[in-house]
Amino acid sequence: MPTPRCLAEDAQAIWHTGVAAVRSEKLIHDAIHRNANELTICGRKFSIDQLRRIVVVGGGKAGAGMAAAVEEALGDDLTAAKVAGVVNVPADCVRPLRAIRLNPARPAGVNEPTPAGVLGASEMLHLVRGVDACDLCLVLLSGGGSALLPAPVPEISLADKLETTRFLSASGATIGEMNAVRKKLSLIKGGGLAQAMQRGAMLALIISDVVGDPLDVIASGPTVADSTTVAEAIDVLQRFGAAPPAVPQPVFDFLHQLTARGGPPPIRATVENHLIGNNAMALAAAKRKAVELGYVVQLLGSANQGEAETEGRLLARQCWKLRETGRAPICVLSGGEPVVRLSRTDRPRKGGRNQHLVLAACDELWSVGMEGLCLLSGGTDGEDGPTDAAGAWIDARVIAAAHAAGIAPRDDLAIHNAYHFFETAGGLFKTGPTHTNVMDLRVAVIA
Repeated sequence: MPTPRCLAEDAQAIWHTGVAAVRSEKLIHDAIHRNANELTICGRKFSIDQLRRIVVVGGGKAGAGMAAAVEEALGDDLTAAKVAGVVNVPADCVRPLRAIRLNPARPAGVNEPTPAGVLGASEMLHLVRGVDACDLCLVLLSGGGSALLPAPVPEISLADKLETTRFLSASGATIGEMNAVRKKLSLIKGGGLAQAMQRGAMLALIISDVVGDPLDVIASGPTVADSTTVAEAIDVLQRFGAAPPAVPQPVFDFLHQLTARGGPPPIRATVENHLIGNNAMALAAAKRKAVELGYVVQLLGSANQGEAETEGRLLARQCWKLRETGRAPICVLSGGEPVVRLSRTDRPRKGGRNQHLVLAACDELWSVGMEGLCLLSGGTDGEDGPTDAAGAWIDARVIAAAHAAGIAPRDDLAIHNAYHFFETAGGLFKTGPTHTNVMDLRVAVIA
């Protein structure tokens, strides 16, 4: 039987293998090929001699890796002669590139829009408006793009939009519900970036962080016509009980103004959207690694949503039942993105959805123990809430350390303070930026 240390090492090796399969650099090199004077992007061929410029814009947690890989794929000569662009990324992902400027659009671990992000988004809109028929516009989009590409409409402020997003997030809104509102308040989301380009070809390379990979939801769909209506946006706010001052009055005023207008302006440019990476690809690679390590794999798919606490308890029960059967080593793999509905408390707290999910699993298994079992959940972007951890893991050693420290999961679970528990007992899973983002990846290994 594998030791607890081996189980934890196996779980982390499986997780890292899954993430490596969807690293942005790899995905871009798979999508872009140059052969002398011919450029092929997702099967679309371009003559380099006939291209005046290649404008590169976009945003997301994978943006830095994507942009760097674009320059590598194009080659130094083409990059220096014809490439210009700006991509909004988290501050800890910024590095110097040859022609594409990586704009620090928000601090690391703070997944909210900032004035710096607005400046970068404005620069992108300016570049795209200047694209002509002899140019190619390459758009790099990945998870986190919604916060990294803020461009509020003139009628509302960035602060108004931020308060609205905070309210919906704290209320447990899904990314689809949040984006239905955010797209209406933005110049760049909901097809706004594509609408700004009047001529030429726009190709978007997209890494999905959304269940089902809907292109109009990923990064709030800057290159996809908005499929939601103003009425739907208002309905989302009403269902969560939104009202001033939690959601500022100018937001309601603007949405009601929109109902009196016609539909959004048409997209005149030629736009192609290509999905180049998603959670299913990460799960497939993780499965191959688990089999290589000798595990029988149970794959639960990429569409696991629900509330993080409920999902954590369900996964814990399933693993406990599998452990009790006494069969060969088993690995349970799943992906998705659960939500967290924050409880009210005056006590300090810190955590993220992955940490909360694992803490709920820990509470579920607290009385029966973790012998022969390790469970890990981590955000594939290396971030979990406003923390420096990607997620957390538990095994028998973590449980023993918690007992020795005199702490129990239920106390921190009640106030959504998972980081404190795992910082004390061990089990924080820290990876740093991964330069990709395909939702969360969960690995449970059972001896």
